Amino acid sequence: MKIKDIEFKNNIFLAPMAGIADRAFRELCINYGAGYTVTEMVSSKGLTMGDKKSKELLTLGEIENPAGAQIFGDDPEIMAQAAQKCLEFHPNIIDINMGCPAPKIAMNGGGASLMKNPQLAGEIVKAVSEAVDIPVTIKIRKGWDDENITAVEIAEIAEKNGASAITVHGRTRMQMYSGKVDYDIIAKVKKAVDIPVIANGDIVDEQSAAIMLEKTNADAIMIGRGALGNPWIFRRINAYLSECRVLPDVSINEKMVVMLKHIQKIIEYKGEYTAMREARHHAAYYTKGIRGGAALRKEISTFEHFEQLEELAYKIAKENE
Repeated sequence: MKIKDIEFKNNIFLAPMAGIADRAFRELCINYGAGYTVTEMVSSKGLTMGDKKSKELLTLGEIENPAGAQIFGDDPEIMAQAAQKCLEFHPNIIDINMGCPAPKIAMNGGGASLMKNPQLAGEIVKAVSEAVDIPVTIKIRKGWDDENITAVEIAEIAEKNGASAITVHGRTRMQMYSGKVDYDIIAKVKKAVDIPVIANGDIVDEQSAAIMLEKTNADAIMIGRGALGNPWIFRRINAYLSECRVLPDVSINEKMVVMLKHIQKIIEYKGEYTAMREARHHAAYYTKGIRGGAALRKEISTFEHFEQLEELAYKIAKENE
């Protein structure tokens, strides 16, 4: 798997989820076998204006190689300037977000709103591609709604304007994350362009990964929500696809150990106050399916210190030996 001159150790990638795929989570997923990671999306306007939060989001760890920096916006010139700013953080790839369905992004010209404006999407790709000397990729959706299915058109325009790869989430913006992913639209994009296509949506285990690759003929897959509280999904899928092996289920004890390592990393990078608030969201996924999980999640929502979480995790592990 290559994007231009960038080589990947495998074709199982982590999606750039806002508020989730921070440095701590990306590094965790890399350790479990993710072949590529992308930063949380960064506002092109904020970055060009020196926004401190944008710079924090773009900071990459030493093991993040290859890694992409994702930006969003609707002004070609500002997007080009933002891409140049990203180079200060040494990403291997600049990724343009054209698929975020969040109202505050999509209703202000960025993200998935570009699915309604193929010409502007092409202008943005051209401006960014000419501004940097590393590969530029885009992440799109099926379209805006069922009346505006523009994935193939935008993919073709993006390729002509310098895009080196395209990630396709097989839902429209209006679907958000409801309904089922459309394999056919991803397959159509793959047939329409000569650059690599990465398939995204509803990949939650080994079987769904294999089905996605089979039905779309995509060059790689990108996992988003399926990795929440489940970073070992990359290890499992790699073993299944490359060795035809189904690894044993992860024990509750390992889940708790990994959860604690995850939160410790967030503390290291962001401090305990922020980390413990973010821990509430992550812990909800790590404790999913565990006996009494709802009560556990309610308890975790009140925690202010890591020691409280640590004590509860050991208790959960012991009760489920």
